[in-house]
Amino acid sequence: MSIDVNNESGTEVDEQAILDIARYALARMRIHPLSELSVIVVDDDAMEQLHIQWMDLPGPTDVMSFPMDELRPPAKDDEEPPQGLLGDIVLCPEVAARQGAEAETRHSMDEELQLLTVHGVLHLLGYDHEEPDEKAEMFGLQAAIVDGWRAEKGFEGPSPAPTVS
Repeated sequence: MSIDVNNESGTEVDEQAILDIARYALARMRIHPLSELSVIVVDDDAMEQLHIQWMDLPGPTDVMSFPMDELRPPAKDDEEPPQGLLGDIVLCPEVAARQGAEAETRHSMDEELQLLTVHGVLHLLGYDHEEPDEKAEMFGLQAAIVDGWRAEKGFEGPSPAPTVS
């Protein structure tokens, strides 16, 4: 799996954890091991510009996903996953820090960025949360991936609750 993490935000983030959880999520979703993903970490101003440009919404947001080859997880266990470019995930640590601090189960900026990375991966794979049933499926899968990764890494305590809107 080729995953690039590029921190352009000026904020120190745990880039290794972002890389690790992205790799874990893609493996868990059975995405081809030669697929490519880019994760870019930007500041509030850059994220706000992207949010306005692509979503026509004011203010910065926490995560944005820009799919390339529209890869999807294989439908069956014996099906060969397609290879390709997943696309880009853009994260904003300033928004992540605020969300983590305001969450019901308060958590760190890095924990929020890990959650947002998984959220972005799922968007790249075609998951959405516009409808209640879609939201339940996506957020359930997101929690299972984050919980699985945290357990594998030996983290104690509850995983961050979804704060992504």
